[in-house]
Parts: sequence; C-alpha cells; structure tokens
Amino acid sequence: MRTKICGITSSKEAQFICSSGVDAIGLVFYKKSPRNVTILQATEICKSIPPFITTVGLFVNMPKSEVDEILDVVPLDLLQFHGAEPPEYCSSFSRPYIKAVPMKGLSVFSAYADQYKDAKAFLVDSHAPDSVGGTGKTFDWTQIPTDYPKPIILAGGLNPENIASAIKMTNVYAVDVSSGVESAPGKKDQTKVEKFMQEVNRAVQ
Repeated sequence: MRTKICGITSSKEAQFICSSGVDAIGLVFYKKSPRNVTILQATEICKSIPPFITTVGLFVNMPKSEVDEILDVVPLDLLQFHGAEPPEYCSSFSRPYIKAVPMKGLSVFSAYADQYKDAKAFLVDSHAPDSVGGTGKTFDWTQIPTDYPKPIILAGGLNPENIASAIKMTNVYAVDVSSGVESAPGKKDQTKVEKFMQEVNRAVQ
C-alpha cells in the first residue's frame, strides 16, 4: 500500500513525515489553500527530502505559464491536477501526472477518467465537479471502481481512525491524507502521522 501525505508546508514537517515511511509528499500550489507554499518554500522542502520519496505538486486550474515557472525551479517528480483541467492541458508539461476525480455527483467513473489517457493514476476525492477538494470529508467508498485498468488513489476525509477500514474495503493502489493528520489547517501533527502510518501497515498485514 503506497501512502502520500499532502500539504507539507515546511522542511521540518517533511523530515518527520518522510521518516514515518511515506512513499510521497505533496506540495500545494493553490493560493486559496491554507497549505499553499511559495516557490521558495517548495524548493527548500524538496532539498530536505531523502532519496526514493516522490515529490508531488498539486495544482488547481493554474495558468500554464505559472506552472511552467514553478517547474523551472522546483524539482517535482509528479503533477497532480485537482481542478477542471482538460486532458490536453494535463499532458502539456512533459511530466507524469495524476488527475483528481470529483466523486460527488459523478455518475460514471470511466466516462470521466477515460478522457485522461496519459494519466498515471486517478485520485478519487469527495468534492463535487465545481469544487476543488480538501474538504476533509469522506464519500461512499462503494463508488470506487474495482476493475479500472489504471491505479486508483483514495483521498477525502482519511484519518488514523478510518484508514484501516478504508484500505480493507476499497483495495486501492494508494491512499492520500492531508487534514486528517493535522493539528490545525496546514500544520501536520507528528503523532497523528505516525499513528496513520501504523494503521496503514496494520491494514495490509
């Protein structure tokens, strides 16, 4: 089970999160988010990341020129598009990407996902098509397809209390948490992070 913790805002956070055993960390480039980081912050965080940890940049309907400016400086391994970005936009950066799927009100998963033929994976979240996620709320996990040919990443309302049941119920490729391991918006809690990872490991034993 792969695990990503998103919304890292400092090198100190990155260090204790990486030491917990995560596979990836997420940096949010969305100014309306309490977890938004500047290019300078992101660069410093990336410098503190040990080898074999994937760095993911999260973007929401950002102009291509602004994304390019970030990619010129910040060494991101993977891009995550969380808005209404069309497939041709997502494919235009010469970087692998994942696309967030707004599960609230979505009728047919494959009809949405099939548009993004170059996506490496799809992140299912609890937001509606006209919002951007980060609500900290779960959704009906039975909506998640079990036979889609690309990896599915579960997000939305995950925390140390429900992650084990989420993994066992959905059998997804990976899980992604942000607010569920925070003491305040944008402030990761080391104890919650460690508990979350313990529960992930317990679920897959």
